[in-house]
Amino acid sequence: MPDWEDVRRILGELPEVTESTTRGNLFWRVRGRGFVWERPLRAKDREELGASAPAGPILGARTESLLAKETLIAAAPEFYFTISHFDGYSAVLVRLDVVPADELRELIVEAWLAMAPAKLAREYAAAHLPDAAGDD
Repeated sequence: MPDWEDVRRILGELPEVTESTTRGNLFWRVRGRGFVWERPLRAKDREELGASAPAGPILGARTESLLAKETLIAAAPEFYFTISHFDGYSAVLVRLDVVPADELRELIVEAWLAMAPAKLAREYAAAHLPDAAGDD
């Protein structure tokens, strides 16, 4: 299953990504805009989730919209989830130790596309995403 090095490898393939830490946790940005981050559960989160609180590493990722967030969680609740802290916020949490590698890649790329400047996102999509070529 994926780990933080896999996350870094995927991010390394995307243009203009910078890595930093925020509150001691990994955080990645595209041109200053955060799009994926390490998000360990806090005591309040664990209390809220109860027995369903995952024990492994957790990645937070921006989504294109609240609908995209809800769709991900409904389609694969075994690795996507949220907490009340993210209510009304277009971001999803993912269990890094159980998400399939191809799903992780897609999530990270979609998060990057959601936060990258429009021109940079269009250029990347045209060069790397076959479905984007004829969408005009």
